[in-house]
Amino acid sequence: MGKKSIPALLIALLIPIMGYLFLKYFGEDAVIMPKKYFYDSVITKEIDGKLVTDTVWHKTANFRLVNHLGDTVELYDIRGKAIVFDIFFTRCGSICPQLTKSMANLQQIFKRGGNTRSMVVDTSVVHFISLSIDPERDSVPVLKRYADKYGVNPDNWWMLTGDRDSIYQFIFQELKIDKLEKVPVSPEFPHTGRFVLLDKNYVVRGRLEQAYSGIQKDSASMQTLARDIGLLVLEKDKKQRNKILSAIMDLGWLWLIIAVLITGFVWYIKQKRNAES
Repeated sequence: MGKKSIPALLIALLIPIMGYLFLKYFGEDAVIMPKKYFYDSVITKEIDGKLVTDTVWHKTANFRLVNHLGDTVELYDIRGKAIVFDIFFTRCGSICPQLTKSMANLQQIFKRGGNTRSMVVDTSVVHFISLSIDPERDSVPVLKRYADKYGVNPDNWWMLTGDRDSIYQFIFQELKIDKLEKVPVSPEFPHTGRFVLLDKNYVVRGRLEQAYSGIQKDSASMQTLARDIGLLVLEKDKKQRNKILSAIMDLGWLWLIIAVLITGFVWYIKQKRNAES
């Protein structure tokens, strides 16, 4: 094999290898995902002689409350979806109507098959939850009238009432709304315009540079939230190896065959050129 054939062989071998490495190391980081906010602990363990840290992210605890249809529901009834929370009360005359309108707009974004003309909401992608911070007044009939007023689709949107202490504990201990907000949140009445996003593992997600504000004037915030919902639905579990990449990595013998075939092809072209000359 001539000297000119060696670069051609190396290039032919490097193309599939470089393509593989590009997909492996850059493909997963091409999109910036909404970060995880809170962790419970950091575990340090030794693997192959190296110390490796593993973050245990805070998983939002379950609850049992009553929705605007009078059904007792639990957070963990929702599986494999992104979850969006807002905090409101029906007697509110300030930001709550705006929050509800923003939530309704979000629900309408996720139409079946992405068809904006469709009347059917895709309930497999995201679930919306509105927690009443005035549960003593926001009974089931009151919530039902409020939900009907704003066209709430109960298939993937719950307006919830129940025990006040349980709701407030969930807001502060699980959603950690006081740590998400840049302004103080009253423990006596946590009135806030922020939406909270959970992933399918019930972990709070978001972006440090932009809060998910449900106030209608902040349409950019709602666009970001809608995009992040889609990203979380498509998010892969990094602990599970990608099936395609795993198959490629496990086929080491195939790379050897490719190298032999390319070498043989280059040798054949070289011999053919020599014969013609």
